[in-house]
Amino acid sequence: MADAIVNLALEQLVQITAKKITEGVRLVGNVENEVEKLRSNLEAIQAVLLDAEERQMKGDRAVRRWLDQLKDTSYDMEDVLDEWNTEIMKLQVEGDLKDAPAPKQKVPSFFLCSCFGIKQVVLRRDIAQKIKELNKKLDIIAKEKDTYNFKEMKSIEAPERVQTTSLVDVAEIYGREFEKNSLVSKLLDDGNEKQKDLLVISVIGIGGIGKTTLTQLVYNNDMVKSHFDTRVWVCVSDRFDEFRVAKAIIEGLKCRTDNLVELESLLQCIYQCISGKKFLLILDDVWSEDYDKWKQFYYCLKNGSHGSKVLITTRKYTVASIMGSVDPIIMEKLSEEECWLLFRQFALFGRPPKECEKLEEIGREIVAKCKGLPLAAKTLGSLLRFKRTRDEWQRILDSKIWKLEEIKKDLFLPLMLSYNDLSSVIKQCFSYCAIFPKDHNIKKDHLIKLWMAQGHLGLDNDTEMEVIGQEYFDYLTSRSFFQEFQKDKDGNIISCKMHDIVHDFAQFLNKNEYCTAEINEGSEELVINTSNEKVRHSMLMLYNMATFPIPLCSIKSLRSLFIVCKGFKYMKPNDDLPNLFGELTCLRALDISPRLGPSNLITVIPKEVKKLIHLKYLNLSGLDVKKLPETLCELYNLQTLDISLCFMLKELPQEMGKLINLRHLINLETGSLSYMPKGIEKLTCLRTLSEFIENSNSSDGGKACSTLACLKDLKHLGGQLYIRGLGNVTNVSEVKRMQILSKKKNLFYLKLHFDKDGERERKNDDDELLLEALQPHPNLEELDVTGYRGSTFCSDWIMSLTRLRVLRLYSCKNCMHLSPLGKLPSLESLIIEGMNVKKIVTGIESDGEFSSSTSVILFPKLKVLQFWFVSEWEECEYANTILPCLDTLSINCCGKLRALPDAILQGAKNLQHLDIYQSYSLKERYRNGTGEDWQKISHIPNIKFTDSYLQRDPLPLR
Repeated sequence: MADAIVNLALEQLVQITAKKITEGVRLVGNVENEVEKLRSNLEAIQAVLLDAEERQMKGDRAVRRWLDQLKDTSYDMEDVLDEWNTEIMKLQVEGDLKDAPAPKQKVPSFFLCSCFGIKQVVLRRDIAQKIKELNKKLDIIAKEKDTYNFKEMKSIEAPERVQTTSLVDVAEIYGREFEKNSLVSKLLDDGNEKQKDLLVISVIGIGGIGKTTLTQLVYNNDMVKSHFDTRVWVCVSDRFDEFRVAKAIIEGLKCRTDNLVELESLLQCIYQCISGKKFLLILDDVWSEDYDKWKQFYYCLKNGSHGSKVLITTRKYTVASIMGSVDPIIMEKLSEEECWLLFRQFALFGRPPKECEKLEEIGREIVAKCKGLPLAAKTLGSLLRFKRTRDEWQRILDSKIWKLEEIKKDLFLPLMLSYNDLSSVIKQCFSYCAIFPKDHNIKKDHLIKLWMAQGHLGLDNDTEMEVIGQEYFDYLTSRSFFQEFQKDKDGNIISCKMHDIVHDFAQFLNKNEYCTAEINEGSEELVINTSNEKVRHSMLMLYNMATFPIPLCSIKSLRSLFIVCKGFKYMKPNDDLPNLFGELTCLRALDISPRLGPSNLITVIPKEVKKLIHLKYLNLSGLDVKKLPETLCELYNLQTLDISLCFMLKELPQEMGKLINLRHLINLETGSLSYMPKGIEKLTCLRTLSEFIENSNSSDGGKACSTLACLKDLKHLGGQLYIRGLGNVTNVSEVKRMQILSKKKNLFYLKLHFDKDGERERKNDDDELLLEALQPHPNLEELDVTGYRGSTFCSDWIMSLTRLRVLRLYSCKNCMHLSPLGKLPSLESLIIEGMNVKKIVTGIESDGEFSSSTSVILFPKLKVLQFWFVSEWEECEYANTILPCLDTLSINCCGKLRALPDAILQGAKNLQHLDIYQSYSLKERYRNGTGEDWQKISHIPNIKFTDSYLQRDPLPLR
């Protein structure tokens, strides 16, 4: 860890030295020597850090103390260098380097630049003095280093580009057949019909033994899935929070809470939701031995139908007993052969047979050290998967780490081996995850932005730090530091968790630097030990009516602070919370998003926010703030600003253009914003701009940026972009000339809203010309168009979107002609809503390119076709079309449609789902068995009219 911190300080020195040369900022006098001395000392210390880290792990307390001093000094150094760098940026932004008058007399300062004014000279002197003081501390540390006779050792460096590797997805569980069969049998056995007690089943075993993995396997077993009406999975973890557990059960049951805030109301909701249902409830990782907490749930859950089950996993026999579990399933350690099979699946993945044979003997010796623990086998297997030679495997087997007394938990030993194999910067990325509580669902993109804020992904703003973060995440994933992945529809990981043991290990590595604290209603003492000045990163979880702890503001060393509201009760605006903006001036990341809690946690962001000069990540999402102070624009280091779901926010600060390092402006669901401020075009580092608002300039007092042309220079924009207010555009030719979207190759999801301010009428062809001018890059994958007034969707560029998979057309009332769409090669989902036409032509050219007798394959990959609220629709022209992949056809609230298109019904041979909602004429025409056209749809396995199935596949729908 110290290695990574020293590396960062050195990188900052190099960066600032380059900047001062570029900007003409000269250092004179002793300060130039002080900076060089600082660099020399750091490099000398860096060379021996790997040996020092190894010796502290072996229990050398003197070395540990020396490393702690080095880390503290390095953190201070990072702050000073960051402050220096910020001052240079401030001069750049405010133009002082060009415009400030030269001093009229010689100033006895450590810094001097011919163009500095007096104020700047004083600021430079202050920083110079801090550098001198740091050098004194580092001198002492460097001299003490020599007394330990450290060896110079080369540390593992992160490759310029971490290789992308496929995940090893374990499809089976080794050696658990008896436990699996026994557990499935218990779940399927409904016992005596007269038995009224709710059956509680338990799986008991030590950490890392595979309790959760086994339970997940059984939970997803086809027989188990079909046996229960509904299944719910809740991760409980160390603290049995009744509100959170109740809320999670309700969400799993897909019931509405209607903003219930009292536990009794939540329990009543569960009671009603499970009535008449046979359910399976999984309570994973239960620790609490408080019977009273469980009792209220037990009586509530007894209202389920006969055969309902609760399955818990726990490390404690007493927990299983208190919860009324009988005949528990005990998870024993794997046999050596079973452990070998699991290890082999990871370690020998993708290797040729001869190579596997050469490594098997030594591999089995390594497996013996796993002591039958699946997590250990998986972790070591993931490590050795990237060690190609027998000698590398031998070094792991002979490692002195196996003999360390300091590490008492068996599972920490293989984790330490994997950890030591990481580069210093990726070690920091892993260690940072200790800030999250156990079982926390870690959002990948959020984590990468936090790594970026701490400087773990480099300091060069021109690099794609987000890409590097993705690679580091993949690197840690491939080595089994993360698990329980949630993926998007394309199979990309969007979130993950850490195994409890891995989380314990991360906290073990950073004993005093990371702290998670829970604050409950009525708490008078802060859970966190505020006397410990080494706490650098903290997450506070406020439960229900808990108040913000004022003593936290005294921990000046904090670099990350997350405040999470976990309760559901109303909270008054917190008068103490704003104090942190003026006190915690070392913060790099500040998150006060309420999430599940009340949005009035804080209603005013104070002007003192400008004191957080190091801040790079600020999350205010979901707060009831009406405006942001202008002083926020003095946060020159800010990289991420999240104001999504701030429904009351009226405007952004006018000097937003000063935030030259801003990479992510996340402003989703900020409907009260009516314009973008002038200067937004200066944010050329932006990678994310969730929403852009085109304004009519009639009532903003000249505060708004003038046109869509503001987007032209934001060349790095990617991900999702929502442009609203397109009805206000007056100069379409300028938009077309600027080509504001066509070169944004990282933009994958585009939403265009043709709404407008005022009463000014807009012609249909205006929208058609504007749509033509808004041509996106061919990489676009999703496109939403809302409020479009054109009569045709024949934009020339639509056929260039060869990667487009989803197209949604909302309230395009006049649009009738959709003929090009059937040729889109990648389109998988087409949703049409709110048209005012009697006839829709889609898929074929209207000029008779295809004759009525010709069959043609259109929409070659289309799986979902939906129509909503096409109220005047009477007929649809499709000719003889073939839709080879169409799976789902939905027609909703289209009351005048006389018949379903025969061409679709006949040409969609793989159609599995037909869903028709609120259409009386169609209901009569296709009535089951008696309707005149029933035979045309009877081959479709799943047919649903409004809320009733006319026909349903006997297999469970997924």
